[in-house]
Order: sequence, then structure tokens, then C-alpha cells
Amino acid sequence: MEVKIGVQHAPREIVLESGQSAEEVERAVADALAGKAQLLTLVDDHGRKVLVPSDRLAYVEIGEPAARKVGFSAL
Repeated sequence: MEVKIGVQHAPREIVLESGQSAEEVERAVADALAGKAQLLTLVDDHGRKVLVPSDRLAYVEIGEPAARKVGFSAL
């Protein structure tokens, strides 16, 4: 699923494809905003960790899980 993270004082957002469920991402964001965690920690499809300080979060957009399209077709 695609996750977009807006960071305060940063001109670009962070975009990553995560294998985590929407509930897991939402729980991590809620914990970070509630002060239970000082960092928002997410893992992308390649196993890389993305760490964002909780006090710098501007927004988090959680996309719907998308099935991968296979094959060739005319658009």
C-alpha cells in the first residue's frame, strides 16, 4: 500500500510502498502523535525503515492496497 508522509519544513513529501496493513500504519501514526513513540517508524517493501520524528509530522496519507497489474495492454 502507498503511504505519503508530509514533514514540516520539508519541501517534498515522503512516499513509500509498504507491506504493512492500513491498521498497522494507522496504529504507528497514532502512537507517534500521542507521544508514545518519539519516531514514526515504517518499513517499505524492500525492508528499509523510514523514521520520522513525531513532532515534525504534518500529515500521513494511507492509500488503498492496490493489486499489481500484470501484462501489456494499450492505454
